[in-house]
Amino acid sequence: MLEDLLSTVAMSPWALSLLFALVIADAFLVVVPGEAAVTAFGALAVSQGEPALWAVVAVAAVAAACGDAACYVVGRTIGLERWGWMRRPRVRAAFAWSRTRLERRAALVLFTARFIPFARLAVNLTAGASRVPAPRYLAIASCAALAWAAYQAFIGATVAALLPGGPVVAVVVSVALAVGIGVAIDAILARRLRGRTTDG
Repeated sequence: MLEDLLSTVAMSPWALSLLFALVIADAFLVVVPGEAAVTAFGALAVSQGEPALWAVVAVAAVAAACGDAACYVVGRTIGLERWGWMRRPRVRAAFAWSRTRLERRAALVLFTARFIPFARLAVNLTAGASRVPAPRYLAIASCAALAWAAYQAFIGATVAALLPGGPVVAVVVSVALAVGIGVAIDAILARRLRGRTTDG
């Protein structure tokens, strides 16, 4: 039954629209499984033949770039103090961390933050609030979005190509692998952020 469901999703004319919606929502809500969706569609592209892998990468990249740009606009127009969640200690520490790094290495921070769910939200909002020049921001964010989309999709595609068992196994294993990598990176970043907060 699950295999039939995955096949139906993969061949649906709305498949890429669903992917776009999940990825763009993931820019604001870290609980939305944007990464998992791209990885799953990458696995389906190989195990089912649809949607095309290049289309998965292209749609995910455009959605990611649009979502990040929207966060930048929010930071630039509203700032980092408007809503209550922005004033929580952990969030304020993330904003402070982002601001310091953007002042030193904007390109590197913007690029790498795309791969870390909570960090990318903080960095994109801070980039807007810090008035990082829009043309420079959009160029870096677009390149980062493309690299991120290709990375997530190719995790799924590689697992699907290497593991037998059809789309169910490919999707489950590839998503678990992608989530595991994401959790590990997030944990390392959180530990470093706590250390910086304690030191400072």
